[in-house]
Amino acid sequence: MASKITAQEVEHVAELAKLEFSKDELAEFTTQLGSIIDMFEDLTEEHTEGVEPMTSATDRVNVMREDKAVKAPKEETDALLKNVPDEDGGYIRVPVIIDESEDGEE
Repeated sequence: MASKITAQEVEHVAELAKLEFSKDELAEFTTQLGSIIDMFEDLTEEHTEGVEPMTSATDRVNVMREDKAVKAPKEETDALLKNVPDEDGGYIRVPVIIDESEDGEE
């Protein structure tokens, strides 16, 4: 049943993720992804009527902290910025990973 996904589809997804695979790796990942799809198809055959949906692996509630910005002390900010390759005015600069010129047209 692992033929549900093709090497071309895996290669396309890899390209979207900016990943490069050798021919051997591509074949291996195609087989692995096919097996994963097969496992999900097996799950669709299970009888789940009356089973409550699970939204968490635990019964704990509100274990997440409130998501709000907090001003860090200058010493912490300076210590952090000492470890980054490029910073600008207290912000960490990162390389561009989405190039707007790559619109798929050649």
